[in-house]
Amino acid sequence: MRIGINPEKFNKEILIENYHRVIVPVFIPHFDGYFAQLLDIFKLCLESLLLTSHTKTRVTIYNNNSHSEVKKYIDSMYLKSEMIDQVFHSKVNLGKINAILAASKGNLEPLITITDADVLFKNGWQEEVEKVFIGFPEAGMVSPVPSSKALNNFTSNNWYYGFFKGKLIFEDVKDPKAMNLFDLSLGRETPFYKPVHLEKYLVLKNKTSSAVMGCGHFVATLKRDVFDKGTNIPAFVKIQGGVENNFIDAPNENLGFLRLATKGNYAFHMGNNTEPWMYDEFNLLKDSKLEGCDLKKIKYDRVGKIGNFLGRILIKLLNRKNTKKAILKYLGLKEVTNY
Repeated sequence: MRIGINPEKFNKEILIENYHRVIVPVFIPHFDGYFAQLLDIFKLCLESLLLTSHTKTRVTIYNNNSHSEVKKYIDSMYLKSEMIDQVFHSKVNLGKINAILAASKGNLEPLITITDADVLFKNGWQEEVEKVFIGFPEAGMVSPVPSSKALNNFTSNNWYYGFFKGKLIFEDVKDPKAMNLFDLSLGRETPFYKPVHLEKYLVLKNKTSSAVMGCGHFVATLKRDVFDKGTNIPAFVKIQGGVENNFIDAPNENLGFLRLATKGNYAFHMGNNTEPWMYDEFNLLKDSKLEGCDLKKIKYDRVGKIGNFLGRILIKLLNRKNTKKAILKYLGLKEVTNY
């Protein structure tokens, strides 16, 4: 039987001092074949994240039934780092999205970064991402890795904003070497980027700020509204079939948020094999002692339904060969044929 009254009934309010949550799902079932070097990759990822994140950050690691050595490493880092305050060990691989949904729904931070376990973070990634949120109150999703090919991927709100509220213009890629490293990390026979993509990307501007149009989702920071109001159903597919589109990309667009990236490159996709340059980059990292931004500066605004509708029309025009060239040329791109 119950004796007495639970004292927590008189301590109802939950207060959090941190505002930025990072969620890292990881699945390394063994160390053969594709997974042979992934523990080393994961160590670079996690330790670079801890070095470069500000003090108002907390980290959740979701272990999707990985090898016991991976679990041992995660638990050791949990005991070692104050920043890692949550670790989940699942005996079943529930997939990336369900790991993200479980962690995001159970936390209160207004900014949530989702990252694959093969991302190498650079100093400044968080500060630059948060600057974009401050500069664009309508931003819902921001990546520290720019992509010149993401300009029409779930970016209808961006196109409306660019033509009716701000400005769109092609600019020189700030770090083409990093963009090329991303391309190489994919291990594709045919390069993802053409030479022109390494030279120019489309930039969205307003009176105070600028950012690259669109972004990928292997590492991105989102306002928690995308998870709270986006979907309430689980994902029944692990990583294929565009599952991220349904649970991350489409909700961000449907809620009227912009999808952006920093102009500089502040993280690397490593893939599943270590290379010397990764350790070179890691050795350049410095322990971040910053306390983060003033959260009051991050405002909340959205593009309305009419803006979303008009933006979708602009994307349809961009997807037509006859009008795509004209639009890209109008926005300042000279070599429109191969873009």
